[in-house]
Amino acid sequence: MFDKLVEQKIREAQEAGEFDDLEGAGRPVNLDAYFNTPEELRAGYAVLKNAGVLPQEAALIKELNEAAARLEACRDEGERERLRAALQDLQLKYNLWVERNGGGRIRSEFP
Repeated sequence: MFDKLVEQKIREAQEAGEFDDLEGAGRPVNLDAYFNTPEELRAGYAVLKNAGVLPQEAALIKELNEAAARLEACRDEGERERLRAALQDLQLKYNLWVERNGGGRIRSEFP
C-alpha cells in the first residue's frame, strides 16, 4: 500500500512539472564517489553532504586549492608574499592532520 502511495505522489509531482528544473537534469549521474566510499560510511557522508558540512580533511584541501588559486592570480608582489605564507601555513596544518589521522601528504610546490 505504501509503495503505491509513493508512486502516485511521484507521478503527480511529475505531471505538475516539479522535477523539470532539477540540477543536473538531462545529464548522467556520476556514482563513482558513492561506490568508492566504504559502504559503512555512505549514509553518514550523505547526511554531512546534504547538510553542507565537509570533513576536516576535505575542508583543508578546499582551503589549500582556493589559496593556491588566489596566489596564482595575484600580481602584487607584497600580496603574493602574504598569500605564500598563508598557503604554507595551510599546508603545515593539513600535513599535521594527515600525520595524526593517517594518509598521504599533499604536494608542496605551489606558485
